[in-house]
Order: sequence, then C-alpha cells, then structure tokens
Amino acid sequence: MSPSRKLPTRRGKDLDITFDGRVVPCHEGDTVAAALLVAGIHEFGTTRDGDPRQPFCNMGTCFDCAVTIDGRPLIRACITPVRNGMDVNSTKGY
Repeated sequence: MSPSRKLPTRRGKDLDITFDGRVVPCHEGDTVAAALLVAGIHEFGTTRDGDPRQPFCNMGTCFDCAVTIDGRPLIRACITPVRNGMDVNSTKGY
C-alpha cells in the first residue's frame, strides 16, 4: 500500500465569521457548513424535539444544515459561501 499524499491546495484569504457569538476563522471560498465543521462545530441547531441537527446531504437538497445568517432564518449552510463578518446563529426547533 502506498502512503497517502496531500495534494497542493490554494486557500482563499483569511476571514472570520461568528457562530452563536463565537469567532470562527475560515477562508474565502469555504461554505458556512465547511467552516463550522472544520472549527469543530457539529450541531447547527435542534429539531422541534430538541435533537441536534447537522449537515446531511451537503448539496442543498435537505434543510438539516439550516442556520440563521445575518438575521435571515433557514439558510442552508452547505451551499452558502462565507463572507467576512457574517453573523451565523443556530436554529432552534425547526
């Protein structure tokens, strides 16, 4: 078995977003879901029963990754690119 190798990658410029008041560093070109997952945030909100929600399809079909962005509810994090200073909040009970 050959060892794995890391492919060269160019990252976009450094940005910061906030999630529930916590600063999350990310890069231009990342989606909100990718930035949150890389930061170790796995719960994007809760269901009506209080169960945790996180990305499921990662292609914008379902709404399991829905968050509130800059006051707009039910935005799919998996298809939304980050913007510097974006204010992201978890959804509760959707």
